[in-house]
Amino acid sequence: MTTTLLALDPGFGATLGRNIGAIALYAVVGLVLMVFGFYAIDWTTPGKLSALVRNGAPNAVIVTASGLLSMAFIVVIAITSSVGKLDEGLLSALVYGLVGIVVQVAAVRLLEFVTRLDIGAIIESDRFAPASAVVASAHVALGLVVAVAIS
Repeated sequence: MTTTLLALDPGFGATLGRNIGAIALYAVVGLVLMVFGFYAIDWTTPGKLSALVRNGAPNAVIVTASGLLSMAFIVVIAITSSVGKLDEGLLSALVYGLVGIVVQVAAVRLLEFVTRLDIGAIIESDRFAPASAVVASAHVALGLVVAVAIS
């Protein structure tokens, strides 16, 4: 009978530990950016989005969900674009993410102004408003544009 041992490269455990630590740190940076992104959307949108979402206002849910999705695009690309040492990667992901979120929020607000949408009335409505799909599309599209600009 032959016995085969699993042979791991020397240093495998250390590499595994470093990578798990990097995942945890990037997850924290990503979470911080997503929370900041949510509050940036909430602060710049008329009405209290979090309360409207909790109360089930359909347009508020659509706009908030699309805004968070667009923020996620920005955060993911900011993280994947941060190459190099872990500390440099975390810092560049944080900076790119923050700048990307600010630019994305400003661009969506500008688009809403240009299209003359009353976003406050739209998100506070208890009935689905087709214009909320336009705002949601603007969030996603501009989030993608900003994300690609980061890379």
